[in-house]
Amino acid sequence: MRRREVIRLLGGAAAWPMAARAQALPTVGFLSSYSPNAFGQHLLATFRAGLSETGHVEGRNIAIEARWADGHYDRLPALAADLVRRQVAVIAATAGTATALAAKAATATIPIVFQTAADPVAAGLVVSLNRPGGNITGVTSLNTVVAPKRLELLHELVPRATTIALLVSPGNPNTTDQPAALHAAARALGLQIRVLPVDTDRDFESAFATLAQMQDRALMISIDALFISRSEQLATLALRHAVPAVYSFREFAAAGGLASYGGSLTESHRHVGIYVGRILKGDKPANLPVQQVTKVKLSSISRPPRSWVSPSRCRCSAALTR
Repeated sequence: MRRREVIRLLGGAAAWPMAARAQALPTVGFLSSYSPNAFGQHLLATFRAGLSETGHVEGRNIAIEARWADGHYDRLPALAADLVRRQVAVIAATAGTATALAAKAATATIPIVFQTAADPVAAGLVVSLNRPGGNITGVTSLNTVVAPKRLELLHELVPRATTIALLVSPGNPNTTDQPAALHAAARALGLQIRVLPVDTDRDFESAFATLAQMQDRALMISIDALFISRSEQLATLALRHAVPAVYSFREFAAAGGLASYGGSLTESHRHVGIYVGRILKGDKPANLPVQQVTKVKLSSISRPPRSWVSPSRCRCSAALTR
């Protein structure tokens, strides 16, 4: 045998243990309704940070397979089924109830950690918050619960607006719940809610064109993966059409929206990472109570247009315009 062939064979043999170690790494499935844009990658990085708090680092002792639905909820079942076929060790079902339901329908054995703003008991994800049962647990935020507070905030900021348009995505399983919670609050404030359904980002322009024709209006944006992933686009449209708008997440206000009031997606994803890490260490989902992230933050653009805000009537105007 030639010397060159001997060296090649020895080199290949040395690589075998490394390949075996790589294949032996437990794989975490990261399933998200969001888009793999900068915002989605930021949340994935936060999830990794949570994992690292439990000693799990991608490429060192775990692997991560990410699947993105890009705001298309009908893609979630196939994406979840693909992760199950790959026999991942845990599925992190982030970005809402639809993602969690798709993962739960795909497997009854692989552990699942969800992240949602909805009530996971009412959604049928868990039996109870303290004892989830089965193969699933997760993290919730107050973003759905505080929706009436966002309406009150918008009314305080823009008291002249008597009609509040609500942007919703018909494919979202929470679409029927969010308007229902707001109608009672609107009646108490003497306001009307007008629901504007939007299926894709291609419908944004027509929705804002409808808004522009309405008198004495303002806009609330429901919690949805499509809207969260395109906060900058929505904020730009709100400014262009001079529509005062509020949303749940600070990314919207940072992009130019009037204000945001809600929980932190960053914090929720970090907690999901921590729970996934604990499960990889041997904890059972059924024994991990659903965590509730109760921190809520108010954010606004630094200088909202004078025509939008009424400082004399808004109790929070000083905080919002700093």
